[in-house]
Amino acid sequence: MKVGVASDHAGFTLKEAMKKEIEAAGHAVVDLGTYSADSVDYPDFAEKLGLSVVKGEVERGVLFCGSGIGASVAANKIPGVRAGNCSDTYSAHQGVEHDAMNILVLGGRTVGPAVASEMVRAYLAAEYTHEARHEKRLAKVLAIEARYTGAATMQSR
Repeated sequence: MKVGVASDHAGFTLKEAMKKEIEAAGHAVVDLGTYSADSVDYPDFAEKLGLSVVKGEVERGVLFCGSGIGASVAANKIPGVRAGNCSDTYSAHQGVEHDAMNILVLGGRTVGPAVASEMVRAYLAAEYTHEARHEKRLAKVLAIEARYTGAATMQSR
């Protein structure tokens, strides 16, 4: 799988560590920045990664900022993005299985590398189940998106 990664300065160190984990799990990494710990703005990188996922340039994304919250909020503004800020392994895989989450968001200042590694591996190993109850709920999420954007997208479903 081709996996996009992006971060701001606060998530940079964890992003660099997780790139190695993603590659060790047999996936290709596309690094969309930032490329140093110099101060940058998380919305720029959340948008870059979100667009890459929606356009199909990468199959999934992993996004990092200080807490994970700001980057998650910014990424979710892009129609077709379903980004989840996770702090545990269950949420990392369940977000994909039940909600077709296509971007995992992690806080570089809130999640340690060992837990982040477990979450990234669980996220990348998970598949959307397509169970009727999840399809119904995802359709409702997409309908909300359509009401406010004019068109729903089924990207990464």
